[in-house]
Amino acid sequence: MTTIGMQYDVLPGKEQIFVDAFIRVLEALKGVPGHQESHLYEDVQQKGTYLIVSQFARMEDFTAFIHSDAFKAVTNWGKEEILRGRPRHKVYAQ
Repeated sequence: MTTIGMQYDVLPGKEQIFVDAFIRVLEALKGVPGHQESHLYEDVQQKGTYLIVSQFARMEDFTAFIHSDAFKAVTNWGKEEILRGRPRHKVYAQ
């Protein structure tokens, strides 16, 4: 199993756009090979900082998803200009 932690810093006032995009990502994950579960958490000390934790059977399953058309269709970070910086990802492989 591979656990992925993805941290996103969202511009003030754009939090709901980000949350709505995450919900679309969850829908896109249904039926994705190897996806087991995903959750969104917000930092209680820094508003607008979010962590998505996802579990996949294999790293290859995660990589295939983030390069898929389904993922690109539901994430529009650049178009919406909602992030304060580049997302940071960390892989916790078991």
